[in-house]
Amino acid sequence: MNNRYYSLDVFRGATVALMILVNNPGSWSHIYPPLEHAFWHGCTPTDLVFPFFLFAVGNALSFVMPRFRESGTSFFLKKVFKRSAIIFSIGLLLNWSPFLQWSGDQLVGKSWETVRIMGVLQRIALCYLVAALIVYWKKPKGAFTIACIILLLYWLICLCLGAPAAPFSLEGYYGTPLDLRIIGYNHIYKGEGIPFDPEGLASTPTAIVQVISGFLVGQYIRQKGKTFKMLTKLAIAAIALTFTGYCWDMLFPINKKIWTSSYVLYTSGLAIFTLVLLIYLIEFQNIRARWMRFFDVFGKNPLFIFVLAGLLPRLLALIRIKDHMSPAGKQLYISPLGWIYQYICKPISSDLRNGSLLYALIIILFYWLIAFILDKRKIYIKV
Repeated sequence: MNNRYYSLDVFRGATVALMILVNNPGSWSHIYPPLEHAFWHGCTPTDLVFPFFLFAVGNALSFVMPRFRESGTSFFLKKVFKRSAIIFSIGLLLNWSPFLQWSGDQLVGKSWETVRIMGVLQRIALCYLVAALIVYWKKPKGAFTIACIILLLYWLICLCLGAPAAPFSLEGYYGTPLDLRIIGYNHIYKGEGIPFDPEGLASTPTAIVQVISGFLVGQYIRQKGKTFKMLTKLAIAAIALTFTGYCWDMLFPINKKIWTSSYVLYTSGLAIFTLVLLIYLIEFQNIRARWMRFFDVFGKNPLFIFVLAGLLPRLLALIRIKDHMSPAGKQLYISPLGWIYQYICKPISSDLRNGSLLYALIIILFYWLIAFILDKRKIYIKV
């Protein structure tokens, strides 16, 4: 067997597809429970998407790190800092986009004063940067040690600096005052009812460990090759991490929004288990099902597709289609995507969750078509 891992491409592409699915329901008020994030503690299938993506980032890093080492430290630093800066900037601009908004019947500029600083891409950029620096200088063994220290230290910090009665609660989390001080009230996420950023700086260190775990797994796969021994040991590691995270949950609850240490272990274990299953089916059993090709296409241009999925709805929201009149006689408007949900997807069922899911699936197919065309033309947009 050769050293090319089609299973890794499928894993990455499936993660991108699921990110689009969970981020684009027809209505946020009508979602099936597995497609919602846990309200606070706990972990739903949706809560696996982001850590799986960070794991995939680390996995990909393990395959390019040898080239970085061969090219020298100067090349490595220039490459990772440039890439991180570009991804962070794209995320920041995405939060600010489309730079215009409706105010009554007029389009006005969207003020920078209220733009959220952090976000998914910003966290990816920071995690990639720090994880790359750690694994470059500390090698795998050192990176493993640092990862363990981060997880334990974060637990102690949350416990000691959080509110004594409820250190792991939304209101008692130690990191919120820190993020407010560094980022500022106007630039922090407020979707939880209070100023709190689920992608804030305070919870980023443990997310960095997610990238390191992906790197270590990728490094192991690359070194051991496609053998059953490699697969067996990864399966054992997956069970051990998942079980440890589950047990740690009793002391340090599994929680995506503050990215707890137990959450890192639990989701890393599940990511490894998923990867083991894909490697077995694809690399060992040589299965090439159509659904694998579907996800593989997403994995060819993951950053571009993710950014497009975030930008396009914001741009289309500037287009207003006349809808119905309000009871007060005021003309109401709807966006093109809102029209698709309201008049095509929503009427299909009395259970509004079905229409909301149908809309999300249509959106996935739309972006898949774009990714498919790019792949057919051998166009791969990378930073």
